[in-house]
Amino acid sequence: MNGESAPRRETEVSRLIDELERAIDGDAWHGDPVMTVIARASFAQADAKPAAAAHSIREIVRHMAAWTNEVRRRMNGAPCGEPPEGDWPPAAGSGEAAFRAEVAALDAAHQALLADLRKLTDSQLFEPTNDPRNRETGAGVTRYVLLHGLSQHHAYHSGQIAILAKL
Repeated sequence: MNGESAPRRETEVSRLIDELERAIDGDAWHGDPVMTVIARASFAQADAKPAAAAHSIREIVRHMAAWTNEVRRRMNGAPCGEPPEGDWPPAAGSGEAAFRAEVAALDAAHQALLADLRKLTDSQLFEPTNDPRNRETGAGVTRYVLLHGLSQHHAYHSGQIAILAKL
């Protein structure tokens, strides 16, 4: 092969891992990844409520961690539902240390999801989860759709955090 390495075989699992890594802490096409925009925010910005009906950066971080954990549970066979910790979990503490713990919890949820994803085969990605959508046909949401949805969820909230960090 004249010193050239063999071409790398891409799989759907490896592409999803790459997409999720880019969304959280990689080279995301849509702009800066979640951890970069969070790191730009001061604690005062993260803790501030921009308006009564809007969520703070801290609230968004907890929400993202909860839904990353929920996607992981569903990916591993749990029926769909709201995350046990809630859609918008309350803060467990106050102050900058509590916020840093929330960011660490998001990263830990992300890493645990990736570890589980690395154990899947491509064919398992296309198996339905216990999500009862499309009950008439008996079809549920596949892991593939679920994981792409999480990546889109991350991109959406990354944009929110970026805007809030500029206020």
